[in-house]
Amino acid sequence: MNHGENNITVVDEEGNEQLCEVLFTFDSEQFGKSYVLYYPMGAEEDDDEEIEIHASSFMPSENNSDGELMPIETDEEWDLVEEMLNTFLDEQEEDEA
Repeated sequence: MNHGENNITVVDEEGNEQLCEVLFTFDSEQFGKSYVLYYPMGAEEDDDEEIEIHASSFMPSENNSDGELMPIETDEEWDLVEEMLNTFLDEQEEDEA
């Protein structure tokens, strides 16, 4: 089973590469950036813990399809990301109902 497009490799603070599954991406005209929400691969198999969802901004680059992941630094951006995440999760729940 190879998603390809839905996986990204994220390097953590210690320089370890971690394969993550992309939850969804979206673009913001307001900030002129794209955002990606993702979680570590294998996290969904552990029912005891809440999945920790991470978010980064990225600028899609011409030669590298992934672009460069960058930390989200402003509260305004975090508010936007949380709003998008809540909308996404609400839609997921409706699909299951």
